[in-house]
Amino acid sequence: MLRPIERALISVSDKTGIVEFAQTLAARGVELVSTGGTSKLLKEAGLDVKDVADLTGFPEMMDGRIKTLHPRVHGGLLAMRDNPEHSQAQEAHGIGNIDLLVVNLYPFEETIAKGADYASAIENIDIGGPAMIRAAAKNHDGVCVVVDGDDYQPLLDELAANDGKTDLPFRQHLAAKAYARTANYDAAISNWFAGELEIENPKWVSLSGELAQTMRYGENPHQRAAFYKSGAHRPGVASAQQVQGKELSYNNLNDTDAAIELVAEFDHQERAAVAIIKHANPCGVALGTCLQDAYLKALQCDPVSAFGGIVAFNQPLDAEAAQELTKIFTEVVVAPEATDEARAILAKKKNVRLLLTHGLPEPKAPGLTAKLLSGGFLLQGRDNGTVEQLDLKVVTERQPSAQEMADLKVAFKICKHVKSNAIIYVKDGASVGIGAGQMSRVDSARIAAWKAEEAAKEAGLDEPLTKGSVVASDAFFPFADGLLAAAKAGATAVIQPGGSMRDDEVIAAANEAGLAMVMTGMRHFRH
Repeated sequence: MLRPIERALISVSDKTGIVEFAQTLAARGVELVSTGGTSKLLKEAGLDVKDVADLTGFPEMMDGRIKTLHPRVHGGLLAMRDNPEHSQAQEAHGIGNIDLLVVNLYPFEETIAKGADYASAIENIDIGGPAMIRAAAKNHDGVCVVVDGDDYQPLLDELAANDGKTDLPFRQHLAAKAYARTANYDAAISNWFAGELEIENPKWVSLSGELAQTMRYGENPHQRAAFYKSGAHRPGVASAQQVQGKELSYNNLNDTDAAIELVAEFDHQERAAVAIIKHANPCGVALGTCLQDAYLKALQCDPVSAFGGIVAFNQPLDAEAAQELTKIFTEVVVAPEATDEARAILAKKKNVRLLLTHGLPEPKAPGLTAKLLSGGFLLQGRDNGTVEQLDLKVVTERQPSAQEMADLKVAFKICKHVKSNAIIYVKDGASVGIGAGQMSRVDSARIAAWKAEEAAKEAGLDEPLTKGSVVASDAFFPFADGLLAAAKAGATAVIQPGGSMRDDEVIAAANEAGLAMVMTGMRHFRH
């Protein structure tokens, strides 16, 4: 059913485009009612605007907290247009229809993202706005509700097409969007409260986000997908600027996130670091004297898998590293920044997507991760444990050398980002063999060693890359077989969480093999 718009109530926090929108409404003969700063702005633009205080008969009070919570506002929004009893009540109490509500809310999400104090956050919780939005959306049979400036022009187009009226499907679409907005808003507030009060497991919890990108498909062509931003201002994929290349796919975004999170483990002020990711697992990670050096070391670990992968840098991308990137096909390159020379070099590779994050995610930062289940979801804190925080204990007769200890720390940082069961061999600050996602830990050790042998052959070396390396395990060795497989591959030192019932057997096997072993007390399962 077509409904005319004769009166509009406009009350917006973000005033972008509102003057032009209101001018077009006024030109159509729509009566304008507004509040506070919005009313002032529209009047300064020369528009005839009635203050909401004139509509209600009550002034705005209590620092603007009380202005629209009144029967003449909510009655005008909730009155059913075809209900005689509603019409009689309106006439008896002087309540006129409000046919269009235009509201965007106090910027609560932006306020807390800037680190506002408790009082400022509370003051930016909108009350009247959500109440009006929900009322108008409920009564969408007769009322049109706009909560997003992107809908100003579509509404004007709708009015132009229908002689100043809107049809029901259009109003339904806007009502659905309105409820999604208030749900998202309330989720942000409740999640903030839980964080402020350190409530670990609230009885009710909401996941919220704003649509950033629709996608052709998800992991596979038969799956629909979209990318939503959560509002958390942590540098990474969600905040990245795409400099060049075609649109990122679902798998691109997932893998790029894995890449930048891994490379951020390494302090950019100390050494250059590079991570090459394929299917959310690293196929090469290395530290170097510069990005070019680190990249070449990372590439040597598994040059076959690196083809079509994601490459992340922990320092601004320079020309030398960019030139190396052009030698094989790479899907995505992600770095904090890039020099003009590096951009120019990659610009010649039109299919390469270049993302700049303008910072690195903090590995130790708190946060949440979620995994959907049938009929629910699992929610947990981020794995923000770092090897620097741990009390490392040497449990073998042989102490690791300084170089072994440095490599052990690198290996344990990498294994945090490898799918379980994870085994990582590292030598001279570079991964030389990675075994990921196996049901048996000993199989991960063997696969990592086998891949290292293949990489050595590819590089024309006479011996496996794992000879003289160290090895990390994301969880304890349940038996000594995995440890012995690593020793057979040439590893000389081991880092693992410990905690197995057979730790003594594993330590004894390490001593017999002449290995140094360090236990962390922290595991890094990644399922």
